[in-house]
Amino acid sequence: MPGTAPPLRLLLVDDEPLARARLRALLAEGHEPAVEVVGEAGTAAQALAWLLAHPDPDACDALLLDVHMPGQQGVALAAELRRRGVAGGAAGPGVVFVTAHAEHAVAAFEVEALDYLTKPVRRERLAAALRRVAQRRAALRPAAALVPADTPAPGASPAPSSELPTAVDGLPPVRMLVVTERGRVVRVPVDDVLYLKAELKYVTLRTAERSWLLDDSLTDLEARLGERFLRIHRNAIVARPAVRALELETLSGDANDPQEAWVVKLAGIDERLVVSRRQLAAVREALGREA
Repeated sequence: MPGTAPPLRLLLVDDEPLARARLRALLAEGHEPAVEVVGEAGTAAQALAWLLAHPDPDACDALLLDVHMPGQQGVALAAELRRRGVAGGAAGPGVVFVTAHAEHAVAAFEVEALDYLTKPVRRERLAAALRRVAQRRAALRPAAALVPADTPAPGASPAPSSELPTAVDGLPPVRMLVVTERGRVVRVPVDDVLYLKAELKYVTLRTAERSWLLDDSLTDLEARLGERFLRIHRNAIVARPAVRALELETLSGDANDPQEAWVVKLAGIDERLVVSRRQLAAVREALGREA
């Protein structure tokens, strides 16, 4: 049954309060999957005490763990958690290392860390690590991985299947994309997005009203957004419901040497997007199937 995943429960472990505050700010930007910070610790001993006081496997899905801390180091704590079987052994919390010291990556993966993030943490790398945490939780506790969403009221008809999200890699697709503009965080509904196009180091997100810039990769966005979007070019994906026509259009050149290309027309904007030769057959098939 389609549904939304409950928030990932995270324990932040870093001896620097400012570093924990920065992580909190990144996590508050509205990532998919959703997260909840259930606690903070400034030392390995504090983190271990918190975990022992909360033995339920669902109390904490992962630690965002610094490597260098006073007393016991982060890698040693991760090894001790494995040895103790805290919170149920293999079903216990995962570990994502967050550190300024890249040279400890090998040691981190020897204790089966889910990911290794270097400071300053980039938003897209943190999001990728969170998805690994969610995938691990889904594999360990599949019954609790999803909870029903948009449950109809008694007597109401269920929504048509085309309106329900399709899971990608075991996770539901995102419903919102978060963009930052001049220090302001804006949540853009995925249903409003007409296309996403990679340009230089950024991805342009286009709605009928305006454009936004994202620093995520187009490939990552495509995987997160699910089957609602159709790839038309190596640098562009479009919302299937927004496509109005696939046409052969003259883009440039004179009458003796016309330059033609297949383009898609989208609802709400005059802009045409070029369909690559490589994707043309797949686009035709997808549009024909939907028709």
